Amino acid sequence: MANIVITGANRGIGFALVKAYLIGGNRIYAFCRNPQQADELNQLAASAGGQLTLHALDMADGASVDAMAEVLGDAPVDVLLNVAGVVGGRADSLLDKPFTEEDFNDWRTAFEVMTIGPFRLTQALLPNLVTAQGKVMTVSTQIAASTWPYGGMYAYGATKAGSNRLMRSLAIDLKQKGVAVANIHPGYVQTDMGGPSAEITPQESAAGIKAVTDALTLEATGGFFKWNGEEHVW
Repeated sequence: MANIVITGANRGIGFALVKAYLIGGNRIYAFCRNPQQADELNQLAASAGGQLTLHALDMADGASVDAMAEVLGDAPVDVLLNVAGVVGGRADSLLDKPFTEEDFNDWRTAFEVMTIGPFRLTQALLPNLVTAQGKVMTVSTQIAASTWPYGGMYAYGATKAGSNRLMRSLAIDLKQKGVAVANIHPGYVQTDMGGPSAEITPQESAAGIKAVTDALTLEATGGFFKWNGEEHVW
């Protein structure tokens, strides 16, 4: 049985990952901003016999991250899955609406949640990860790659690109401690962000992310992967 920490666990890919890891008999620590409002997650926890517990975490709040680490105590963390995310700013390209309408407060929140947050979380749980010789997988996006051929999604793409670089640096620095770190593009997923016409379901994405994470080794640390296991150019 492995100890799995999942952020953004109340919906979409995060919730699908909770269910995927429960099937393997793992101990799941599920974090989201408002666990009392996560009805489906609470129902799942009630039937999981203590295998799944819910905890509050605001990725934009350093004190909340510190409190999250206290929840784990000295328990080994085999897998940390950074899933929590927000769009941040406007999602429109220049062809749709003017980028002069961007809200930079939304940008700052996006950087706190998706760039600083995963780094801060890894930092807070480092002793737990080292004990387990664990893995850190951060959900990124193809929009963060320099090969993405479209405009728009300014804050989202920038924060995820920053996270990719941070995770690459962490992979280099933590390799000697036995902790593998990587980023993953989850696919074009049928979530609130992707919409109902996206290519794959959250369950398909979660199954792919879990498979890639399970297969991650120190030799492949620092990689950017697709949900289907292929490497992603960035």
